[in-house]
Amino acid sequence: MSAPAQQLAQNLVQSVDWLAVAPPTLVAVVGLAVLVADLFAAEHRKALLGWVSVAGLAAALLLLLPLLDGDRATFCLNDGTRACSYVADPFTLAVQLLVLGGALVAALLSVTTLKDAGRGLPEGEFWFLLLSSAAGAALLPASRDLATLIVALEVASLPAFALVGLRHGDRRSSEAALKFFLSSVTATAVSLMGVSFVYASTGTLHLTEIARRVQDVDGQLTTLADTGVVLTLVGFAFKTAAVPFHFWVPDTYVGAPLPIAAYLSVVGKAVGLTGLVLVTVVALPSYADVWGPALAALAALTMTVGNAGALRQRGTRAYSAVRLLAWSSIGQAGYLLVPIAAAAYSGDAERSIGSTVAYALMYGAVNLGAFAVAALVGRTASRNRLTDYRGLYASHPLAALLLAFFLLCLAGLPPGIIGLFAKVTVFSAAVDAGLGWLAVLMAVNVVVALYYYLRWTALLFRAPEGAPREHRSPAPLTAALAVTAVLAVALSGAPQLILRFAGTGLF
Repeated sequence: MSAPAQQLAQNLVQSVDWLAVAPPTLVAVVGLAVLVADLFAAEHRKALLGWVSVAGLAAALLLLLPLLDGDRATFCLNDGTRACSYVADPFTLAVQLLVLGGALVAALLSVTTLKDAGRGLPEGEFWFLLLSSAAGAALLPASRDLATLIVALEVASLPAFALVGLRHGDRRSSEAALKFFLSSVTATAVSLMGVSFVYASTGTLHLTEIARRVQDVDGQLTTLADTGVVLTLVGFAFKTAAVPFHFWVPDTYVGAPLPIAAYLSVVGKAVGLTGLVLVTVVALPSYADVWGPALAALAALTMTVGNAGALRQRGTRAYSAVRLLAWSSIGQAGYLLVPIAAAAYSGDAERSIGSTVAYALMYGAVNLGAFAVAALVGRTASRNRLTDYRGLYASHPLAALLLAFFLLCLAGLPPGIIGLFAKVTVFSAAVDAGLGWLAVLMAVNVVVALYYYLRWTALLFRAPEGAPREHRSPAPLTAALAVTAVLAVALSGAPQLILRFAGTGLF
């Protein structure tokens, strides 16, 4: 056998670190098992599929614990570069914790939603799609080559289209799914073209190898490489719902089942931001002068437009509570983009990315909690208007106190200490990188956001109009509220549990 053939054989035949790939693999296997079981399960037993899915996601979370002892990598080249396609480092584990935890809370909310919907939502297909999307989202942060990255991105995104439009005979749901689908397909097409240009100019798909080779691209291929970089960034900006690629978010959140809106607000955002981090900081650090200013401008636009959209929500409009959370999530995406932009100017890019991870973990916990309370209120007020929350304290004091706490965390006000600390961390990343103008704009937006967060909080404690509505909380919904509440309160009491990511190297 010739030397090149031997080298190819060595690269193709590898040992797999099954423990490293266990979390996303388990979720995918449970998803397939649920799909097959749905074919044989009697109608009255299909509720068990939901609890199997919840158990699978919880087990996948537990599988993160053995990986905390150090970095692991698998699917690596044996050509001396040791470039790997799958890496389980602290960054990967932190994002997988966010993704799998978010999927678990969304699954708990979905158990109640599916029961209330009757046959309006097919249970087997729902759980298979949710677990498939969660598996792709868990795979993405570990991806260290562009092929795996794009595949993971699409595995996370494609089932989400179907989940948004899964309600039978619901025109609003179908329109939301169509908008989501068209925007995401556009992003994928742009990303794939950019990836193909980067591959053509560097001859590799591995991120670490791209970082090394893109600096020495042949002069004739420089324009191709530059175009590929720009197109790849634009594609991932679509995925993060950064302005001006945000137009699909409010209608999609309103049209989707509420647990799926919660899932997209946290897990969907984590997927886009993680891909953006890997492409910029890991693969293209030499293009920091291109993506740094671009992301800074996107962060400024996104936080400003998101908060302006939230301010415009009228309390009596149908689904205004969900729309406010949608616009708020766009504004929060702007804050999350700030440290990534700062990484281009900072001497410590890893610390800047740590600020994004810390903020994302805080945002995930409290935003899922806000959606859980919205799901509770939506069981008796199907239009989910802001005015439906008036006097919630009189009918369900605990839910009102929890929602108030979650909103204060998002606003960055005490007693939501973790929200305040996370915002200060992001603010510090911008200042340390010399982006004073972006830090000032962020501070202005934080003040603006206080208005609509506090306005909603005040409604909870006002006297109700008429007799207070009774809000019954089934066990799965109560569990989702409890999980998010414990996390938010614990992190506010011990913010160092999350903020330590901002001060340590993650890659």
